[in-house]
Amino acid sequence: MKWKKYLLWGAGLFALYAVYVVVSLFFLPPVSALKDKKMNMTIQVKDWQGNYHPLVVGPKNRYWAPLSQIPSEMKWAVILAEDASFYKHEGIDVKAIKEAIKYDLEKQSFARGASTITQQVAKNLFLSREKTLTRKAKELYLAKRMEQEITKGRIIELYLNVIELGPMVHGIGHGARYYFGKSPAALTPRECAFLAAMLPGPRVAYNPYKNLDKVLKRSNMILRLLANKGVLSAGEYQAALAETPNIGRMQRKVDESIKQVEVMANHTSATVPQGLDKQPEQGPVAPAAAPAEQPGGTEAAPEKAPDSGAAPKDAPAPQDKQ
Repeated sequence: MKWKKYLLWGAGLFALYAVYVVVSLFFLPPVSALKDKKMNMTIQVKDWQGNYHPLVVGPKNRYWAPLSQIPSEMKWAVILAEDASFYKHEGIDVKAIKEAIKYDLEKQSFARGASTITQQVAKNLFLSREKTLTRKAKELYLAKRMEQEITKGRIIELYLNVIELGPMVHGIGHGARYYFGKSPAALTPRECAFLAAMLPGPRVAYNPYKNLDKVLKRSNMILRLLANKGVLSAGEYQAALAETPNIGRMQRKVDESIKQVEVMANHTSATVPQGLDKQPEQGPVAPAAAPAEQPGGTEAAPEKAPDSGAAPKDAPAPQDKQ
């Protein structure tokens, strides 16, 4: 009879947890405010040392990039690489969730999340990064609400402006200037694919400072997806493959950091200038972050730049609500 007692206790605890989750959903912030394209909100983002910093999401952020100033290749690069069913689902990809659950059970971990772009926006704007069932439930609920309240175009605009692309580099506006010294509107298809290729792991796995070849290889895959979906013509695809991303700015940052390390390394106990030999030993200097840059004047969007989240001719048209 003990097993019945344990079963009752388990059912009771599950019921209490379910009530807790349902109640917590009522205290989540409304998403209707996201409709306003002039809206500004401040979220907390974590740097690569684990410290939190405020990030403005909205036009008051000097790197903010309206959808009309983002090339269609950039938008479709992240959609095809991160959430190919973006224009088909309503915030939640049930098939992907089932596959993720099966995979996680086999690995006995939360190794695969199956989050849609909408879920990632909900998490980045309103939730923490903890991997718990409660947070996942909140994420799913907010994603459904967002799909009901705002358009697909607005969702992708928010996503592209909060994605992490480097050390305290958030959003396509900052990423385009940090790596290529240009506005998002001026990005080439190869550069769009390069930035999209970093998204799974800009800190380690797809960090171009450490794994440039890996980033380039994945960007080739993304270019192929763009060509297969008709976003790029055959000629544009071949031209993009032949293009080598101008990473001169990145190389200069690496060279500067190496010089700094060499200078510090030369200050050994035998060469420390007189009067400084009693100072505590200093550790290696971390690579210098990119200097803050003022964005240039307003630039006209390229001919292909989307202004309402429009899909290419052979892709499913977004069902936006106005």
